[in-house]
Amino acid sequence: MMKLAPTFTSLLALVSLVAGSLTQQLNTRTIRLPLERRANQVNAESLLAHLAQVSAKYRRGFAAYEANEGHAHPLSKPSSSKTLKRDTGDVGLMAQGVELWYASIDVGTPAKIFTASIDTGSADLFLPSVKCGESCNGHNKYDPSSSSTAVDLHKSFVLTYGEGEVAGAQFVDNVVIGGYEAKGQTLGAATVYSSDFSSENFAPDGLAGFAFESISGYAAPPLFQTLVESGQLQEAVFGVKLSATPGASELYLGGTNTALYQQDNLSYTPVIDAGYWEVKLDQIVRAGVPVGQLEAKSIIDTGTTLIVTDTETAASYFAGIPGVASYYEESEVLYSIPCDTIANYAPTLTFGGHPFTVSGNTFNLGPTEEGSSDCLAGVAGAEDIDFWIVGDVFLQNVYSIYDVGRLQVGFAELI
Repeated sequence: MMKLAPTFTSLLALVSLVAGSLTQQLNTRTIRLPLERRANQVNAESLLAHLAQVSAKYRRGFAAYEANEGHAHPLSKPSSSKTLKRDTGDVGLMAQGVELWYASIDVGTPAKIFTASIDTGSADLFLPSVKCGESCNGHNKYDPSSSSTAVDLHKSFVLTYGEGEVAGAQFVDNVVIGGYEAKGQTLGAATVYSSDFSSENFAPDGLAGFAFESISGYAAPPLFQTLVESGQLQEAVFGVKLSATPGASELYLGGTNTALYQQDNLSYTPVIDAGYWEVKLDQIVRAGVPVGQLEAKSIIDTGTTLIVTDTETAASYFAGIPGVASYYEESEVLYSIPCDTIANYAPTLTFGGHPFTVSGNTFNLGPTEEGSSDCLAGVAGAEDIDFWIVGDVFLQNVYSIYDVGRLQVGFAELI
């Protein structure tokens, strides 16, 4: 076993910049933004930090759910080893490394362009404020005083992400994404960005959550829900394709891009609880052998790189693999497998009765360090998790559909 210090900044540096028009046409056509991708090395330190961030994000979401709904989320654990902290348009998505995917949005009147990480595992939108200090330098900053449509809600917010934190004041303003306008959208204007969110470590300006209102720290409709309620969308649906290939990633609003997936094997599964995109994972198999319990609960999360489960199930996934090694940091664990055999142990996940196999390329996150013959695997464990978090290691292999109207998630093989 190898002990590694968390390096949250290494994770958050794994992002690239989206280029796009400074203005977006409203409701007249779909918009495809140009994409770029920087080549970056994924390492164990950044991935362990990412796991800590994921655990913190879900603890925060569970706390918000309980505050909003008046009872605990069914997936939240009654006790934790860590202390809870406070709390149709076509849009290009960016990836730096494999950690974050983000798009261009316009905010305010007159509109100013920002970039925001697209996260189906959270529900709130935040941007750096002009009142933010040195840690916000290099980001585009939101100035509500310069927007005629901004309204101060006179409410504060604090959002924690592992070792990172953003805090500030809540406003409502108009937000345009993919040619659609969300009027009166609640957003956070952050006056505090911890160093993990500095432009050197976190390339997008902010983050946009695409989950449900019940996990909102603002107790307000998320961006996509605002669009749904506005009546602009043909369908209360968005589709996502994630790819490390430059120009190939996409967020599609108001429907799905049928040119990207095989319609004959599209499989839907119902949302269990409309807080997260929580669905039943029929089965997960490694090299033909089932792992973990059948019909397990899972959350589909574009803001998580890995496929994450509890530490015991993760250990059983890797049991008996020749040359396997583990990497621990507090309550999180990663695994490596010799690079020349790692593709043989990529998982197959079954949703809605249809099996979807993760490719060896996406399961293999790269060498543990430069020149190593051991490679990091895309399944990991966390003590605070007793369900599956299905992140980008899986999502890069499918077209995923998020149906708010029918409360279901769909998956299909890519074309």
